[in-house]
Amino acid sequence: MSKDNTSGLILPAERPTSLVTRRNALIGGAGLLLAGCDQINASPTVKSFLSLGEKTTHRAQRLVTDRNALAQEFSRAEMSPVFRQNGNQNPNTSEYNTLAANKFADWTLSVDGMVAHPLRISLAQMMAAPRRTQITRHDCVEGWSAIGEWSGVPLGLILKRAGMSSNAKYVVFHCADSTGGIPYYESIDMIDAFHPQTILATHMNGELLTVGHGAPLRLRVERQLGYKQAKYVMRVEAVASLDAIHGGKGGYWEDHRGYQWFAGI
Repeated sequence: MSKDNTSGLILPAERPTSLVTRRNALIGGAGLLLAGCDQINASPTVKSFLSLGEKTTHRAQRLVTDRNALAQEFSRAEMSPVFRQNGNQNPNTSEYNTLAANKFADWTLSVDGMVAHPLRISLAQMMAAPRRTQITRHDCVEGWSAIGEWSGVPLGLILKRAGMSSNAKYVVFHCADSTGGIPYYESIDMIDAFHPQTILATHMNGELLTVGHGAPLRLRVERQLGYKQAKYVMRVEAVASLDAIHGGKGGYWEDHRGYQWFAGI
């Protein structure tokens, strides 16, 4: 069961069989059980599979699964004893290190782009905002999964507060980390942005996020694979098109490794 105090309701867990089928199709094969993303990219077969999304339109990708269904949720007894760190484990820039040294007291999230009221939200304000807590499974393209508890502010509430334009089609997450000197970013469309399980998480397993898990803020978009769960989020931007954002394909891995933009499970 997941508690969502944005509405005072308790939302029941949903266990759709399509989740298992889709997940197995994406990450269940032995060919994907490799040590890391770079090793996965070395496989032409895997790279070809992950790039399938580029051969279709975003509209076609939306038809793959029921985008409004809830991802499976779990009980505390089912939580994994160890939850690995995915992706970068520390931005290690002077700006980030200064923020971390002060326990992110001076950190702010920028919300801008196609919004009527650009926002600057402090960590204290994020902590005081209406929150949602959910226990879900993280499925990594590297071939591992883990179940953990996440707590944070529903992204939809923030976008509504900012007065997002009806002409905006995507939300872009700009992050503090980089890979090979290239800024890390990700994006989702409005279906996922306003999904009830899409949150900007400040807590994992009842504790503040650690640096390795994306402190002070990371995206949880539970119907998608792990590389979509952007860590170290610094800025949220509403846009009408992804074409002018970095490589134009919607995310670091999409731009540079040919991964699908819509990594639905």
